[in-house]
Amino acid sequence: MERVSLLTDVRRTNDEIAAENQAIFRSVATLTINLMSAPGAGKTTVLERTILRLTDHYRFAVIEGDLQTSIDSERILALGVPAHQITTGSVCHLEARMVRKAITGFPPARVDLLFIENVGNLVCPAEFNLGEDLRVMVYSVVEGVEKPKKYPLMFYKADVVLLNKIDLVPYAGVELEKLRRNVIEVNPRAVIFPISCSTGEGVDAWTQWLTKRIGA
Repeated sequence: MERVSLLTDVRRTNDEIAAENQAIFRSVATLTINLMSAPGAGKTTVLERTILRLTDHYRFAVIEGDLQTSIDSERILALGVPAHQITTGSVCHLEARMVRKAITGFPPARVDLLFIENVGNLVCPAEFNLGEDLRVMVYSVVEGVEKPKKYPLMFYKADVVLLNKIDLVPYAGVELEKLRRNVIEVNPRAVIFPISCSTGEGVDAWTQWLTKRIGA
């Protein structure tokens, strides 16, 4: 009983800070996206492809969360986009307080679109609000069609699900339509984009949708 109470207090504090973060982002019209996935699903590659398509029209910034190393933030910096690294050590998700600390030296007023790339994990990141406007989940199709039902929380909380690596479908024995149905069964309101960052298939549809959200 005491443990449940402690977790409740942690979540309540996180939600309070998240609400403050969101107020900051909205006050300067910065659209903020919490990008989540399991390790290796392709979050950073999705970010690179998105930035390359839209960088002439919008100002980007990225907060990178990882257990160790700054490999991903270095990839974003190489595109000429500001990137702030959060190294969590043993913590399997980002929290609102971490984002708050990051933006103190990272003024959102100069940014149209802020991506927060969460730690690679299929469970924990979905439990913590960061103050984002949208939750976008990247899911590698080679992980199988059953994961939406086995790990439903992240799929359920996602506004958008990017089914990545569809160029590997013929080699992975995955039925893409069945995977789509499983996602919809868990989350009927999710917007789904099958994409391949290798071939570029579907990426334009995703970035066009995102452009409309930025405009809104």
